[in-house]
Amino acid sequence: MEYITLIGIVIIVVGFAFKLDVLATVIISGIVTGLVSGMNIIEILEILGSSFVSNRLMSIFLIIFPVIAIIERYGLKERAAYLIGKIKNASAGKVLAIYSVIRTIASALNIRIGGVVQFVRPLIMPMAQAAGEKVKGEELTEDEEESLKGLSSAVENYGNFFAQNCFPAASGVVLMYGTMAEAGFTEVTLASIAGASIYIAAISIVLAFIQVFLYDRKIKKGGNK
Repeated sequence: MEYITLIGIVIIVVGFAFKLDVLATVIISGIVTGLVSGMNIIEILEILGSSFVSNRLMSIFLIIFPVIAIIERYGLKERAAYLIGKIKNASAGKVLAIYSVIRTIASALNIRIGGVVQFVRPLIMPMAQAAGEKVKGEELTEDEEESLKGLSSAVENYGNFFAQNCFPAASGVVLMYGTMAEAGFTEVTLASIAGASIYIAAISIVLAFIQVFLYDRKIKKGGNK
């Protein structure tokens, strides 16, 4: 009978499968799981309330989504595409290459810019797409556009993931330092870990450049002659 406590997982799977309201599905799952576990409704509500309070900063992140929808509704993507189309010799690869450098430097300095949802999708991707279509001389095919979406997200992740440890006080650096110190590697310092990460960040930029310029070559070959 202990398996009955897993009914919450079943409710979530069914709710997602039928595309029901996500928040309602999760709340119902939590309530049902609590009830079958022998908790009363007051205890369940207390847990839900305390969980919401302890994670209330997530609401700030959720505000981003309607904001992005509004600015897209009023033409941010179109204006970004228009501006990049006015730049001579612009290409999708060059746009993404420049962004990869900016994103890497920002991460290395612990400056939080970017993000696939709040920055790449509404701004960088349209700019890269407009530049790619300008080079090609026609609209990108569906496969080319999907590849560009993947590249835009990849460049964002390269800069964020590989450069963040260049900052000595970054959480990842502190975690590695603490683990190494506990293991007896006392010669390892925060500065040495951050210094070693610089080489990885530089390599990630080079590889990103190669990847995006190979995409440029592919677009040029597929364009109008």
